[in-house]
Amino acid sequence: MLKIALIALTALPLFAGFFPSTVHTSISSVSGKNVSLRSSLPVTGMSGVVVHNYGNNLQAITSTLIQTSPGKAKLLANDTIIHDELPTIKTAARAGDKVIGGYLYNNVLLLAPDADTYAKVTSSANKKWIHPDLYALFLSQEGEGKPSRENLAIFAKKYQIGLIYIIKKSSAVLLDPLSGQIVGKKGVSGMPSKAQFPFFMRFDEIKTGWFSKSAASGNYYNLVESL
Repeated sequence: MLKIALIALTALPLFAGFFPSTVHTSISSVSGKNVSLRSSLPVTGMSGVVVHNYGNNLQAITSTLIQTSPGKAKLLANDTIIHDELPTIKTAARAGDKVIGGYLYNNVLLLAPDADTYAKVTSSANKKWIHPDLYALFLSQEGEGKPSRENLAIFAKKYQIGLIYIIKKSSAVLLDPLSGQIVGKKGVSGMPSKAQFPFFMRFDEIKTGWFSKSAASGNYYNLVESL
């Protein structure tokens, strides 16, 4: 079927339900930017995409949305997939359109304090792990030296990332970069007292240029608590 837009740790146990499941539902009604869903997404704050069926085995992603309360969602601009060669789709969301909640939630960027923690987490879950080196290079190109919700959202859209997994001192959280909301949380223990700043990567530092506003040094745990 042709589908436009590529619809396509001992100390860190993965408790059931930490990763929200990708789910399929549909729109029951639309009023402006407000949408009612036939069934709720697993977590409020979870993002998803709207898929319209044009017939003749042709489907396309037409909008993105965020669940604002159980069964209720708000439509966003259709910027989930950024590609200059793809046509701009202007079809409005309508009743009966499919919704994929947790679209791209299998693609995860992990921010961890050190290499050992990174290895333990990534080996404990069958996800497509986006290496933080790629994020570090992105920050360098953008002239920034540390993560923020704003640059995480831009990076996630550019590289098709669904979740940001952030290891804090006593907890781990999942940030949906499209909604900016935490969609998963659990307690952790045994985190290293000494952590790499701004996060584990295979570079000594992020080179941001002479006029960067970002600090070159700091505390990893303080940084991730602010995200």
